[in-house]
Amino acid sequence: MAKNISHSFEELGGLVFSTDRTMDLSPAEEEVETLTADAQRLKVKRDASGRRGKVVTIIEGFVGSDEDLEELGRKVKKHCGVGGSVKDSQIIIQGELTDKIRTFLIGQGYTRTK
Repeated sequence: MAKNISHSFEELGGLVFSTDRTMDLSPAEEEVETLTADAQRLKVKRDASGRRGKVVTIIEGFVGSDEDLEELGRKVKKHCGVGGSVKDSQIIIQGELTDKIRTFLIGQGYTRTK
């Protein structure tokens, strides 16, 4: 009895075999255009879950390149004088600073903050 042979690219998991040694195998990265500050819809929230009771402030909803998100994270951390990180399209700031961060973002032109 013959086995069913899958010929669908998706069913193969995106794997392609080629004997061409000059073929570029790196994944294609799409260039994300960063929206202007007034077009961004940022959400600023307090979070303590999974952090052993330590409170952080999370900024999410940024639409743009990773470099621009990193730059905004640097500016916010410098303004607040605290540490933090940028990962998973979120800016994570140490401490409960929601009001201070909202005021800073509005001053930077981000008018749609929640």
